[in-house]
Amino acid sequence: MRTIRDVSDLKKVRASLSGTLGLVPTMGALHEGHLSLVRMAKSECDHVGVSIFVNPSQFGANEDLNRYPRDLERDLKLLEPLGVDLVWAPSPEIVYPPAFQTWVTVEDVSQGMEGSRRPGHFRGVATVVAKLLNIFTPDKAYFGQKDAQQLVVIKRMVKDLNFPITVRACPTAREADGLALSSRNAYLNPEERRAAPVLFRALSVACAAYERGERNANSLRTTMKAVLDEEPLARMDYVSAANPETLAEADLAEDGLLLSLAVRIGETRLVDNILLPPGDRKMELPEELNKSEIRTAQGRHPSQIVLRRVKDKTYATHLKVMPPDAEPYYILGGYFFKLEEAEADFQRRKLEIEGVP
Repeated sequence: MRTIRDVSDLKKVRASLSGTLGLVPTMGALHEGHLSLVRMAKSECDHVGVSIFVNPSQFGANEDLNRYPRDLERDLKLLEPLGVDLVWAPSPEIVYPPAFQTWVTVEDVSQGMEGSRRPGHFRGVATVVAKLLNIFTPDKAYFGQKDAQQLVVIKRMVKDLNFPITVRACPTAREADGLALSSRNAYLNPEERRAAPVLFRALSVACAAYERGERNANSLRTTMKAVLDEEPLARMDYVSAANPETLAEADLAEDGLLLSLAVRIGETRLVDNILLPPGDRKMELPEELNKSEIRTAQGRHPSQIVLRRVKDKTYATHLKVMPPDAEPYYILGGYFFKLEEAEADFQRRKLEIEGVP
């Protein structure tokens, strides 16, 4: 594994690699979510490149740029066993040299949600990702679904600017209690960490309502708010039920929905989301999908997954739950959701599972 800082050196190494290249852009402080992206890239491409760069242009004046966790040595130790070929870990001066003045702005999908709360954030994201794509020239680039608006912005930019790459969206990796993995989770103290899964609970309750047939987007927003209100340490920034492609706030869930929210737990701002499919889409795991493949896609140990066949349908539940008396989970479109009932009564609830992304 080569660790590179200069652009010219990176281009030389890239030119020496034959075959396809998958790129995993990161800001370091790597966790299982990042590593699952690397494994996905490794499974699909001949070579894998990773960038580690805390991008100052996507942080606002009062955000956590200086506080953001950095540990390059640890990150490199995590990446090397995964078969990564090259890591670019540049300084800000290399990415943004003196007199730098060119920026990429993606219009409509950068508005609202994170865009309205963090002015200039997506200009910084789009610009640095455009630079990464130009320098690495990958065949595929891998991003997590957790930062859903970022993913939509990048897909729009790639399409509009004709980048010859495929953007791969990978499922959100979660702790056993549903908390989405994030480098910022390290900011949480023990009490805040116990409160943080309220984001996932809010999304899960809204998802359960959607599964029961609720298609009024405002009702789903109200449902999420009500769950957040039950947690004293949670301060809601926003909840959203938007069109998954345009990110316009929806009235009715005609084309599926992106449910997302941003919440402060103490001083730490966390985001999460769930992508709901159109209501008429059947959700079923391929019959040949085995425990190992679920583990690979979900980042879960196979012993934590059980599959059952009920009337020619495949059902799955997550066996390890936190706390120990918590209800079981089921898998839907790459996410874990809590069942309403304490028992996993698959036949009665008819929870047909979508193929894991």
